[in-house]
Amino acid sequence: MNLTTFEENRLVYDAVERCLERISEAGSKLGDMAIYLMPDQPWQKIRSFGNILRHEYDDIREDRLFEIVKTDLPGLCAAAERALDRWNEFKEP
Repeated sequence: MNLTTFEENRLVYDAVERCLERISEAGSKLGDMAIYLMPDQPWQKIRSFGNILRHEYDDIREDRLFEIVKTDLPGLCAAAERALDRWNEFKEP
């Protein structure tokens, strides 16, 4: 999907916003554990972005949201998968 398609598809755009809110909230709920599990991630920015999405949604630039999904989200997903792998190895007897 390119930026133009993303901007024009309100269903996808709204879904992306909502999923990023969830990621932000999960980071808040994990607290210091998030930093322990994935220290290479910008947790303060991730948590703060959730507040922007919830309270300053009219100021969000669509191109910036698209850039976050294309550029930043893959690294966060990869870090989360590595953390889950380590967690599962730890839990196994």
